[in-house]
Amino acid sequence: MVAEDPNTSGDELDGERNLTLPGVENGDTEMDICASDSPPSPQAAQEEPRKWKFAVVFLCFYGFMASIKPGEPFITPYLLSMEKNFTREQVTNEITPVLTYSYMVVLVPAFLLTDFLRYKPVLVIQGLSQVVIWLLLLLGTSLLQMQLMEFFYGITMACRVAYSSYIFSLVTPVLYQRVAGYSRSSVLLGVFTSSVLGQLCLSLGNITFYTLSTISLGFVSFGLLLALCLPWPKRSLFFNRSQEKAAKAETDKINPHKSSESKWKDSAIVQMLLELKHVVMVPNLRLWSLWWIFNSTGYYLVLFYVHILWNKVYPAKENKNVYNGGVEAASTLLSALTSFIAGYAKIRWNVWGELVIAVITALQAGLLLLMGTTNNIWVCYVAYVLFRAFYQFLVPIATFQIASSLTKELCALVFGINTFLGTILKSTISFIFSDKKGLGLDVHKQFLVYFIYFTLLTVVYFISAAVVIIRHFRNQPDRRDGANEMSTELTPVAASPEMEPLSNGKSVLKS
Repeated sequence: MVAEDPNTSGDELDGERNLTLPGVENGDTEMDICASDSPPSPQAAQEEPRKWKFAVVFLCFYGFMASIKPGEPFITPYLLSMEKNFTREQVTNEITPVLTYSYMVVLVPAFLLTDFLRYKPVLVIQGLSQVVIWLLLLLGTSLLQMQLMEFFYGITMACRVAYSSYIFSLVTPVLYQRVAGYSRSSVLLGVFTSSVLGQLCLSLGNITFYTLSTISLGFVSFGLLLALCLPWPKRSLFFNRSQEKAAKAETDKINPHKSSESKWKDSAIVQMLLELKHVVMVPNLRLWSLWWIFNSTGYYLVLFYVHILWNKVYPAKENKNVYNGGVEAASTLLSALTSFIAGYAKIRWNVWGELVIAVITALQAGLLLLMGTTNNIWVCYVAYVLFRAFYQFLVPIATFQIASSLTKELCALVFGINTFLGTILKSTISFIFSDKKGLGLDVHKQFLVYFIYFTLLTVVYFISAAVVIIRHFRNQPDRRDGANEMSTELTPVAASPEMEPLSNGKSVLKS
């Protein structure tokens, strides 16, 4: 089981419209960019309505409370303890892989239902899934029940998209960036509070895993009640767009002979699917989308199995000596810090992006080798914290590079496809190396597989970096003005005469 990761997705989750996960693993970073299609107006900012404030505060409070599950970092030790008495092989090869399969199956339906049902029902489903998870943990004793628990955990992960999208339905575009910061901060604070609370309960309160799970059940039950009290938004991204439907109805009256095939081709989703072929032709979009798919796969596999590794490196005999909560709290803080620092990184990403990715991926590969071979639990803890921090440094950069040249609708679709492809890859790797029906490797051998995986990615990135850099310096004398030679912060893909506009008025390379 993996602890919540709000910085990605997802987390999962973590991304975030954030489809990623624990994770959430996950965070709302991509939403910060995707939602900002309309430039802020000073006049609009002065006239911001007051009626949305209570709804936003309530939603942020919900995000905070829904993230408090003090028993979450200790689910794996609980399963392996005398209280549950499952073997490490059962947890590694039969229980944990179900999470990946469940997430893959539920992800696309959750993404579509979130928009179609206007967020709230999906948040209620997520709350119900959370309650079922902890009930199964408390009352379940069989292998099948624990696999069912992981299935519901996959549903919970997939439904996180509803929270990261919901808040943007409550306010006007001029307020998107502000409320995105509020929602992200509330989840981060909730995850940190949850991890610290769980660690304090075990280390100082000297309670059992069962009692800690009971406390978690109380918190998620309260979160479900809050979800039921959330207001119901009137608009969404793809569906329920009343103004656009009314305008289209007027158009149909003017041209009643328009064929059904033409109407189908003119639909927003179909148009965006047709535009995806242009997206893959833009080098920056292609690079960061591939990073999102391949690196997030390795990242979440590590998060899924690292608690099992810790238990094998240091099988603590007393609950108070299990420090999973403290490590997750430290990794959350450091990940948030590196994500913040990334926003101020002044690098020419179109030239040095591959090299930066290669170096960071190489460092992650080294940390994985260290985790997979060390017998010192504290070395394993530190390596894990650094591994997460390196990944989270690149998440906001990848988010901006992908989203800055797209409409918020196309942006959500691209992130959704990237996340889905990454989930398919995770499921494939889990089935081959982790599942009992595959090779069924133990956790140390799995981490060596992850090390090889990241090493191969590193080699590919370094080769790609060499090609890009050599090509750049070969063309250097042909440049007439040096305006583009300046280091920049996170900047969108530059336009050129060889590019053609997308439907949002931005550009993609001509085929």
